[in-house]
This record gives sequence, C-alpha cells and structure tokens, in this order.
Amino acid sequence: ELQEQLARQRVHVEVDASKPDLTAALRDIRSQYEALAASNAQETEEWYKSKFADLTDAAARHAEALRVAKQEANEYRRQLQALTCDLEALRGSNESLERQLRELEERYALETAGYQDTVARLEEDSRSLKEEMAQHLQDYQDLLNVKLALDIEIATYRKLLEGEESRITIPVQSFSNLQIRETSLDTKSVSEAHVKRSIVVKTVETRDGEVLKESKQEHKEV
Repeated sequence: ELQEQLARQRVHVEVDASKPDLTAALRDIRSQYEALAASNAQETEEWYKSKFADLTDAAARHAEALRVAKQEANEYRRQLQALTCDLEALRGSNESLERQLRELEERYALETAGYQDTVARLEEDSRSLKEEMAQHLQDYQDLLNVKLALDIEIATYRKLLEGEESRITIPVQSFSNLQIRETSLDTKSVSEAHVKRSIVVKTVETRDGEVLKESKQEHKEV
C-alpha cells in the first residue's frame, strides 16, 4: 500500500532556470523528499496503528466469540453426555420392563390355561351333578309315585277295614257264639276283602327342575 501511495504521488520539482545552482536545487529536492518521507512515515505509522487497533479489536471479538463457542461446545458436550446416560438408563429400563412384560404374559398365559382347565373341570362336574340330580329327582319321583300308590292302597285297606268293623257286632251271650261269629266274620271279611280296586300311578319326569314328561297308569286288581 505504501508503494502504491508513493507511485500515485507526484513530486513536482521546480527548478529556477535563472539560477543554475544545482546544490540549492538538490537541497530543495532533498528537503521535499525528506518532508514527503516524514509525511509518508507518519501516515504509515498512523495507518499501521489504526489497522493494528482494528485487528486487535477483531482478535478480541473473535477470542470472545471463540470462548463463548467453546463454552457452548462444552455445555453441549455435557448435555450430550447427560442425554447419553439418560438414554442408556432408559434403554435399560425399557429392556427390564419388556422382560417383566414377557414374564407377566407367560405367567398370565399359564394361569389362564389353568383357569380354563378348572372351568372345564367345573363345567364337567356341574354337568355330572346335574345328571346325578336329575337321576335323583327321577328316583325320588319314582319313590314318590310308589309311596302314593302305597298310600292309596293303605287307604283302600283302611276303608275296607273300617267298613268291616262297622258291620261287626259282638254279642255277649256265650264264648262259643263269639268264636263262631268271629270265625264267620273272618271268613266274610276275607271274602269281601277280595273286591275290585284300582290304583292310579302318576309318573312325572323332570330335568333341572323342569317337567319333561307326565303320565298316568291305572292298575286294577281283584
């Protein structure tokens, strides 16, 4: 830049033709060059100081920016390390939870299979109990029908006996007459006991408390 400035400057040397004093002319030229050199040196020094100050400010700004950038980089690096640690911890927690989930699923699958087996067994037991209960009800119904038939037969015999007792008269004359009368009464009661009677047997078939079939059967005996 100094060379360019020197090239642009023009030194005008005025030589008085009327005074051919070369020594004075050289002195003047020398003084002009010295003044020009001093001026250029001062300008150069001021320019250098200005540029140095600008570069110093720029370097300071850049150093501050670099320091801030380093701090930010350190902060980002610290955050990255913390996030990496958190990520590893979360991965470990996720793997642990997935393992626990698989264990729970396997355990619940086994428990569900056991519960299903228990339900199937209970349903089978319930079906067996229902069949057994139906059989018991059928047996009870048959016994009840037999009991009703026996009650009817007993009532019939009771009525026959009551009818015979109402006809029996016991005279108080002699023991022989009483024995003869009792013998005749026994013969008559036996002869009259062989009367016609009919027994109605009612059969009811039930299952689970519901009436499925009902029938009546009449038995006649002489």
